[in-house]
Parts: sequence; C-alpha cells; structure tokens
Amino acid sequence: MRTEDSARAAPTLAQATGATSRRAAIAVYCGAMELPAAGKPSSAGTSSAAGKSPVAGTAGGASAQSVAAPTQRALDSARRVLDIEAAAVAALAARLDDSFARAVDLILACSGRAVVSGIGKSGHVATKIASTLASTGTPAFFVHPAEASHGDLGMITEHDVMIALSNSGESAELLAIVPLVKRRGAKLIAMTGNPRSTLAREADVHLDAGVAEEACPLGLAPTASTTAALALGDALAVALLELRGFSAEDFARSHPGGTLGRRLLTHVSDVMRVGDALPTVTRDASMSQAILEMSRKGMGMTAVLESDRRVAGIFTDGDLRRAMEKAIDLRATPIEQLMSPNPRTIRAERLAVEAVRLMEAHRISQVLVVDDAQRLIGALNTHDLFRAGVV
Repeated sequence: MRTEDSARAAPTLAQATGATSRRAAIAVYCGAMELPAAGKPSSAGTSSAAGKSPVAGTAGGASAQSVAAPTQRALDSARRVLDIEAAAVAALAARLDDSFARAVDLILACSGRAVVSGIGKSGHVATKIASTLASTGTPAFFVHPAEASHGDLGMITEHDVMIALSNSGESAELLAIVPLVKRRGAKLIAMTGNPRSTLAREADVHLDAGVAEEACPLGLAPTASTTAALALGDALAVALLELRGFSAEDFARSHPGGTLGRRLLTHVSDVMRVGDALPTVTRDASMSQAILEMSRKGMGMTAVLESDRRVAGIFTDGDLRRAMEKAIDLRATPIEQLMSPNPRTIRAERLAVEAVRLMEAHRISQVLVVDDAQRLIGALNTHDLFRAGVV
C-alpha cells in the first residue's frame, strides 16, 4: 500500500514518458502504479548484484544519466515536431493547383477588402493572415465569426471577399454566417483540411490545407495544421504582393513606426546638418583655421570647398592625428596639403540607410551631401544616424 511519502515521490510526467506505453505513463503519473521499493531492481534499469538501487552507482554517473535522458527526449521530440511541420508545408507546394490561382484572381478583382475569419487556433492564424495581407498591399481585416453573428456581420459588404479558415471545415460559428455572407454578395474562399467538408462545398474557391498528421503526439492539439494554414496564407499574400507590384516604399508607408519604418522612410535630407551647423573652410585656409572650425561644429571633420562651394576635399580628426605625428606646423601649413581629396559623397534624396551602408563599406564616420554640381549642401555622421534611429 502506498504511503503519503511515496505518493509525494511520484515521478513527473516528463519522467513517466519513458514507460512502455502512454497509458502506463499516465498511470505512473497518477499514482495508479506502484514505484519500485528501495533496494529492488527497477523495470527501467539494471540492479546491482548486491541488491542496491542503481542510483547508488559511481558518483555522478546516475545523476548524469537522469539529466541526459529527459534532455535527449526533449531534443528528439523537438526534431520530430519540426520534421512533421516541415513536411506538412512541403506537401502544400506539391498540391497547389488552379484553385490557388482562382483565389488570387478573386482577391485582385475585389473592390472592397479581404475579410479573414476563423475560430479557435484557426482564428489566431486568420488574424495573422489578415495582418500580413493588409501590410503587403491587400486591404484586409479580421472578423470573429461569433461576433459576426451579433452585429459585426455589418462590416462585410458585397464588394468584399471572405477568407474562412477551419481545419475540419465544420466549425459551427463559421457555418452559421456563411449563408448570410453569400447572401450579401461577397465571395467566399475556404481554407480547410477537408475538401469534402461543408465549408469547402459552400465556398467559391477551396484551398486545401490538409496535413497527413499533427505534430502533437496525442493527435489533438492543432500544430502541423495551423502551420500549414499560416504558410498558405503567406503564399497568398506574397503572390498578391508581386502581382500588385508592391514595392519597398509601399511597404514603408504602411510601417511608419519603429525601426523598420525609420529605415525605409528616412532620407538623408531628414538627417543631414545644414547652414551654420555645417563645418566648412576654403582650400586656402590654414590647418589651425580648420581645427577651430572642427571644434566649433563638433562633427569630427570639416569640408574643404572651392570658391563656388564645390567640394575639394575633407579634413577629419583622423587626418589631424596623422598630421600631428609628422610634427607639421599647424599655423603655416595650408589645409589643401593635408585634406583627403575626392571624399565620399551622397545625394540628399537618398535613403539614410544608404548613407549607413556607404559609411560601413568605406569605414568612414562622416559623409558629405552634395547636389548635381558637386556643391556642398549638407553633411552627416554616425551620431546623426543614431539619433534618427536609422542604426
């Protein structure tokens, strides 16, 4: 008979999964099976000749095994899940047919929006698909099927296309609104794992997202099926993106916030320093004059200009260090003898991220901004780009 102490010593579910069957594992976890008494051999291991527990072996040996076994089981499980889900996505590519092309045509011809809907895990996938469509040039939003039955159906018009997700194709909440959606004149694309389901039969176009098996060992939790549906939704969004000629600039306009938006929308003209903040000297200036200009403007450099403001060169703090190593007379030496001629430049209309790439490629910290005639109109350094959030 089990005591309270032995009940508290029951193994965890992860340990129990080493049993010969799932039923036996559950039984061990729930306490329906007795654990081996101390000193008796375990069915999962080998006892010593002296009748001692296997745990009492060489120092650290049993402990290492007890840690390694669950770790290996976890790795094996993870690899199995990834293999199953990868195979599920790969199978979709082999099954793509005219139905996918017709679904794309329906959405392209739609003068309204793509309305994506689903319940449970399919609902979460539907939300992501709607978001991806909306951010890649296809106006879209998510409608919860239960909420649609309580007023949100009014969000759907005859100009819309509804994309309904259900692995079984028999979700009651979706089936309840399908006739009403079709009565409004909206087109219906169904994405299910069962081509013979009610939802698939009711749809104008059916996309087969079926999988051979779920990654869940119980075959219950939606795993491979949700991954397949998500991948099929991405395929739909990208196909539409390419057919619409959607560009990086279009993408940036719908992503103005965060680093992504700043990188795609910020131009050199938004970041560069101009006017009095711009360090400049003429090419006949002395080195000491150039140093004073660099100190006043704090950019770590000064542009060296011709009389018509065309760029003759650049003098940086690196050039200054090299000049000082040569013990050059700071007052007497003209800057044109020490400047770096033909410096790297960029146009004001270019993206700021292009200035970052230019600096990284040539290992420089400042870049001059010029117009078509190579006249100086601005300058920027790495600190300016950091402040703008471009890097």
